[in-house]
Amino acid sequence: MLVFHGAGEMGAPLAQLRSTPVVLDPAMLPEYALRTTLRMFAALGASLLFTFAVATLAAKSRKAALVIVPALDILQSVPVLGFLTFTVTLFLGLFPGSQLGAECAAIFAIFTAQAWNMAFSFYQSLRTVPGDLDEVSRQFGFSAWRRFVRLELPFALPALVWNMMMSMSGAWFFVVASEAITVGNTTITLPGIGSWLALAIDREDFGAIGMAVGAMAVVILLYDQLVFRPIVAWADKFRFEQTASQQQPRSWLYDLVRRTRWLNRLGAAIATPLRRLCSFPLPRTPAMRPLRIAPAARRALDGLWLALVAIVVLAAFWTLARYIAQSLTWEDGATVFGLGLLTLLRVVLLIAIASLIWVPIGVWIGLRPAWAERLQPVAQFLAAFPANVMFPFAVIAILGLRLDPNIWLSPLMVLGTQWYILFNVIAGASAIPTDMKEASAMFGIRGWQWWRRVAIPAIFPYYVTGALTASGGSWNASIVAESVSWGDKHLEAAGLGSFIANATQAGDYPRVALGIAVMSIFVIAFNRMLWRPMYRYAERRLRLD
Repeated sequence: MLVFHGAGEMGAPLAQLRSTPVVLDPAMLPEYALRTTLRMFAALGASLLFTFAVATLAAKSRKAALVIVPALDILQSVPVLGFLTFTVTLFLGLFPGSQLGAECAAIFAIFTAQAWNMAFSFYQSLRTVPGDLDEVSRQFGFSAWRRFVRLELPFALPALVWNMMMSMSGAWFFVVASEAITVGNTTITLPGIGSWLALAIDREDFGAIGMAVGAMAVVILLYDQLVFRPIVAWADKFRFEQTASQQQPRSWLYDLVRRTRWLNRLGAAIATPLRRLCSFPLPRTPAMRPLRIAPAARRALDGLWLALVAIVVLAAFWTLARYIAQSLTWEDGATVFGLGLLTLLRVVLLIAIASLIWVPIGVWIGLRPAWAERLQPVAQFLAAFPANVMFPFAVIAILGLRLDPNIWLSPLMVLGTQWYILFNVIAGASAIPTDMKEASAMFGIRGWQWWRRVAIPAIFPYYVTGALTASGGSWNASIVAESVSWGDKHLEAAGLGSFIANATQAGDYPRVALGIAVMSIFVIAFNRMLWRPMYRYAERRLRLD
């Protein structure tokens, strides 16, 4: 009933937002929490569909990967405000006079904070499927669909579940920007915890901020117990193991469903269509042979494909450059590039510090399912903690102690993104096969040798996914972290994030486009020079074959 009520409110007239604005009334907080949660789960469903379609295509097709992987690099670097700048008008035009247009814009913004992390995780898992399992599936003549649902999806599921939780929590970081939308002269405030927080910060109301954080904690605890904890317990059976796992994650709801007869029958009725879909009979293909193409022809086709991709990219770049050049000069471009270097320095230092802290902790948690079960909701809450809540304390401390905003605003950039590293390392450590752990214990491998021979090789592909997403998220977070306000007090750190935030608020679209373009260039170059070589190394040397 709550879901239907919240969904019905999303289709109300747009004028109702002006007649009944967001108020800091505690009685309204449960409904605001419901509306925010529905938006986040709607975005999560869209992110799953996007992940299964796009990440699978990138993993299966080398030519598609040449387009999709760089595109994901670009998209994860585009800030939420950048998407809102160009999508609010589009969605409002699709649903004139209805809140549904604004709701779609908010859901799409939340989607952009969730989808890229999940897509990178699924892509990495598909690229590291054990070779012997893949060979067996081909010998049995599995079709591409059956191989996907019987091998690749189950193998990728444990890591994907952890990244779903991370994406859900990370989306809270941008919930204020998604629900309190200001682009130029367009201002839309949707009922939700994010808009409540924006209003409380504007009014300098610490009590209202505390109530919003408490509501977030309750919502996170509820969907952890009712959704994610049962999924984690269920997905554990898909771990790649050759011996029985000694400890397994548990869920009271999952156990209740399995032990209660009518709930078990209801679950079986729901699962039956899915099983039939997964077992859909397709012709076996043992006699099919791969198409033989001469090496010279293959190189010619690859060159033609690369040339086509390059032409499309150059055409898009030329169109964007012409649009920017109508209002800005080369001096503006040089200035923005310099601001990008400052933000790059912050990102590199913060990711390095976060890695040193959270990799050992993530391995320790991942190897102890009992502790992972206890700390899971705590980690989700910390990951969901919006940087906006820290603005009052940051502004008061920096002004009171006369600190340099260029240094002390920087930690806000990694406040929400560092958890991508933690969650992925936990997923990697929990996926270490039991036989590998037993063998290392039997041979007395301990200390640094254990880290070098067991832990680091096992978690490395997961860490690369987490660090890549964390670095891209940190660029995104710079939009809200380098320009903060508390009431009438405003602080800025020189950087690309504050440049884009100010341009967005002023509705200066050429400067917004220039800032996003420069940020995309930095992210792609950084990924190509560091993270992609690490990905290839993990695929070649660290597969569980």
